[in-house]
Amino acid sequence: MNTGRPGTGPRSAGPVPVTAVVPCYRCAATVRRAVASIAGQVSRPAQVILVDDCSNDGTLEVLRDVQGTLGEHWVTVVALDENRGAGSARNAGWNAASGDYVAFLDADDVWHPRKLEIQYAFMRSRPDIVLSGHAHARIAEGASLGRPLADSGHRMISLAQLLLSNRFVTPSAMVRRDIAHRFLEGARHMEDHLLWLEIASSGAPVARLNETLAFVYKPQFGASGLSANLADMEKAELGNYRLLKERGAISATAMRILQGYSLAKFARRLLIAAFRS
Repeated sequence: MNTGRPGTGPRSAGPVPVTAVVPCYRCAATVRRAVASIAGQVSRPAQVILVDDCSNDGTLEVLRDVQGTLGEHWVTVVALDENRGAGSARNAGWNAASGDYVAFLDADDVWHPRKLEIQYAFMRSRPDIVLSGHAHARIAEGASLGRPLADSGHRMISLAQLLLSNRFVTPSAMVRRDIAHRFLEGARHMEDHLLWLEIASSGAPVARLNETLAFVYKPQFGASGLSANLADMEKAELGNYRLLKERGAISATAMRILQGYSLAKFARRLLIAAFRS
């Protein structure tokens, strides 16, 4: 289906200059599915980097097996010597990337087959934009990833909008490799939102594509994984606002207002999690 974007025709003759980075922590059960969605891209990335965050449970052996199956020329495995969190694992992959752009995929999520084709074409046509994301959806195990794309176009995302809420999930993000910003080292919660905020507060344009090009298999809040710890997520979000205030990106008044708003959202998430339990 033609979405009206440049470069959205049949399968590309060669790979696009994008590095796909997948942080892995005890992800042996899901990482093959994630990598399969990368290998199934209409426009495949030039490089895939799988980062084992010191899993110590056999995950590294699975990553090596994936590398052996798909080829060392395409898949690089980075093994961290201590567990540092997903943000630091993404940074390790980002620092080893050779593509002009870096796209992130979590080991328990997947991409639509046309994700890189559409998003790379957009980023290439708008070199002023250093960060873009897109819509995502929750799907059931075994559901088809090749869903029709009906909602083309994009919108610019302001710093004010990002301050109020995270406008896209990490598996939807693509950044220019050469920017100076990185995920906060050692952070284990809300580190993606902080990175988007730091990029936007620097004055760099941020965009969100309307197409649904990433899929998750669990609820955003109150499920297994890092997002299950709502209290830690809230603490991290409040800390993000303090850090932005310390760096001069927002005023003390704005920080207090945002923290109050965040606490209200936290109460709502607790209620949602309680109803699901």
